[in-house]
Amino acid sequence: MAESPRLPDGRLDLSRPRWDQSTFAGRLRHFFSITSPLLALHGAADVEAARRLVEQYRAGAEPPDTTEQQVWRAKALCDSALHPDTGQLQNVVGRMSFQVPGGMVLIGGMVTFYRSTAAVVFWQWANQSFNAFVNFTNRNAKSPLSTTQLGVAYVSATSCALVTALGLKRVLASRASPLAQRFVPLAAVVASNCINVPLMRQGELLGGVPVRDAAGREACVSRVAAAKGISQVLVSRNVIVAPSMLLLPVLMSRLDRVAWYAGRRRLHAPVQTLLSGAVLLLMVPVGCAIFPQTCRISPETLRRLEPASYEELRRRYGQQPLPDALYFNKGL
Repeated sequence: MAESPRLPDGRLDLSRPRWDQSTFAGRLRHFFSITSPLLALHGAADVEAARRLVEQYRAGAEPPDTTEQQVWRAKALCDSALHPDTGQLQNVVGRMSFQVPGGMVLIGGMVTFYRSTAAVVFWQWANQSFNAFVNFTNRNAKSPLSTTQLGVAYVSATSCALVTALGLKRVLASRASPLAQRFVPLAAVVASNCINVPLMRQGELLGGVPVRDAAGREACVSRVAAAKGISQVLVSRNVIVAPSMLLLPVLMSRLDRVAWYAGRRRLHAPVQTLLSGAVLLLMVPVGCAIFPQTCRISPETLRRLEPASYEELRRRYGQQPLPDALYFNKGL
């Protein structure tokens, strides 16, 4: 088991994650700890108590007999519920710890009720509403969005999902096998994610995100960094949903041939919802762990792709040598 990060005096270093974030295995353990659905059951009072314990430990004033395990549990709850940029309490529905319960209901609904036009419209609208809320909650908070921008992003992503789902439904209805038709929800989700994520975070693309050196000092603001972070988030989001929406249609197609299951239609939605939840329990931390949360970009990349930000960086450092790398929070 990896040794917890420690300060020179032997106490836990809570400024760093518990596990090494330079490796996929370390990031996976980290996200398993902060995306657990059980964390979504904690209310504001629990989160505040956890924040207080973490602050007390950092100040060396924690209650007697406080164990390191208790400190790490409190830190995990804070990481799951508080925004990394602002420290503000996030709405529970927008937290990554709510991805499993929220996602399993939506995926279960989309893959079960794909034949009716009304059902397709409802479930795609519900899914994009949920995704828009998650994207807004987990944005880089240094780049605010106006109400108009939020509205345009939401309407655009929802419209894309509906056009894709209804268009494919119509095209495949008489030309494709029942199994192929089951994959329509996945195509709609992937297509709409490609719109939802960038538009809900367009403030970062338009205005850039602050990038910092290894000491945490702000170096400049970069739109290239924003584009890199958002593209990685887009990949992660699709990795999270794809396995359940690929596996469930195949599995359900086979189960439909079993007379006992096919004759009990009331079981179809609960079974698919529970199965999607089981897959999401694994895929939410896997998707989040693909890329480091703290993203890295080099000054050379800024020099080539964003000369204005590079010049800002040069002015900020003057005669001092430029850092080898710059860092920023990519969001989730």
